[in-house]
Parts: sequence; C-alpha cells; structure tokens
Amino acid sequence: MLEGNRRLTLRVVELFPEDALFHFTPAPPLRPFADMVNEILEMEEGYVRGIATREWTFSPKRVVKTKQELLEACAAVRRRTLELWPRITAARLTEEEIDPFFGSEPQSNLSRLVYTLENEIHHRGQGYTYLRILGIQPPAFYIR
Repeated sequence: MLEGNRRLTLRVVELFPEDALFHFTPAPPLRPFADMVNEILEMEEGYVRGIATREWTFSPKRVVKTKQELLEACAAVRRRTLELWPRITAARLTEEEIDPFFGSEPQSNLSRLVYTLENEIHHRGQGYTYLRILGIQPPAFYIR
C-alpha cells in the first residue's frame, strides 16, 4: 500500500512544470507542492527511523532546487525505509509512545505510520488541485 501510494505521489511530482513545483500556490498561506513533498519525506524519515531504531530525530529540512533533486530525495528516503523496515516488528507497531515530534497523546507506532500515509494522501490531493488550476490533467488515481 505504501509503495502504490508513493508511486502515485511521484507521478504527481513528475507532471508539475519545474517552476510551478517550487513556486506555485493558488493562495496564501498554501505552500508549493515541493514543500509538501519535503514534509512527506521528513515525516517518513523521522517516524520510520524512530520506530525501527528508537532514535527519534527529525531530519533537517533538505534543500532541493530541481524536480530531479526532489525525485532523487524521494528515492533515497524510500531506500532507507526499505532498509529499516525489516527491523520493525508487529510488537513494535503496537507499542504506544508519546509522539516525539508533535507531543501528542500516546499512540501506537502503527497509528503513527497510518497518519504519515494519510498526510501524504492529503498533500497529494492538494497537488491534484494545483495541477488542475495549472490546466494539467492529474494522473488517474487508480493507476498505482
């Protein structure tokens, strides 16, 4: 499920014209889609690393200036996720902890990962809207 969602998000990134990816917003305070993708990557990096290793550090915001650099960052984060994934046990997913980044009530690590996926879906939906405003047909949702 994570892989199919990410492929769809990458298809949205690929459809953006380079300048619009980094600069277009339909209205303040909305952010450019590249900023949203960076947030998706930061959450994935921080949560997967924390769940797998118990090292709860939030990566500094990466600076990417081109669509190619953003796509490469997406690939690098996913490679790291796939390296760490075998260390995440079912027992670890059910453990509840206070969120180290947002300080919310204790939640299971599975809930944390589901939230991360929902965040990606939410921002991808914004990307779809941005593409439509730019006159670009977004990718078919059902092709993963």
